Amino acid sequence: MKLTKYAHACVVVEDERGAVLVDPGAFTPNAAELVASVRAVLVTHEHFDHVDVGVLDDALGRRDDLHVYGPGTVVDRWVEGHSDRVHRVRPGDRFTAGGLPVAAFGGQHAAIHADVPRVDNVGYLVGGTVFHPGDAYLVPDERVSTLLVPTSGPWTKLGDAVDYVRAVDPDRIVQIHEVMLSDLGQASVSRFLSPEQLSKVALTVLPAGASIDV
Repeated sequence: MKLTKYAHACVVVEDERGAVLVDPGAFTPNAAELVASVRAVLVTHEHFDHVDVGVLDDALGRRDDLHVYGPGTVVDRWVEGHSDRVHRVRPGDRFTAGGLPVAAFGGQHAAIHADVPRVDNVGYLVGGTVFHPGDAYLVPDERVSTLLVPTSGPWTKLGDAVDYVRAVDPDRIVQIHEVMLSDLGQASVSRFLSPEQLSKVALTVLPAGASIDV
């Protein structure tokens, strides 16, 4: 499979069977272009940095081949008029999106503060290989080869990220959710998440638009 990293939490996963786009949010400047390039979009949760509602609303209105998957808090707005192409996802669901098998895990967004309500958050294991957790340190009860690791945000903590990587025990870890880190901050996280420090595998840091085989 090929994994292409775009700005912040947005990635494309693809192979000869097809492709899915995950979390095209407002921090992804080419979100509309990316949505136009696929037939399936997965959304982990409702926060604007993970879903650009305007982009998806426009695409659903113009295309009859686009399918959007996500928690009800995200997709219910589009059910009327697009019920055959908008899919509510719950933890435990298994389905095929854009030609690729997907398994959903979750519950809730990680806690930011006691005064900030927690929202539904679904993580996706795509192709049995790549796991995107959204905004939570979700540990799926399946083997994960490539784990996408959020490294910045109001809910993240380096120690928790280390424990998360250890719990999942993947073959490869790739940085996502990095927009709040400077280059120096990203280098610091990479040092901690390295075999010389606290992780068995090194953190792969990809610039927007870069791809790796997974």
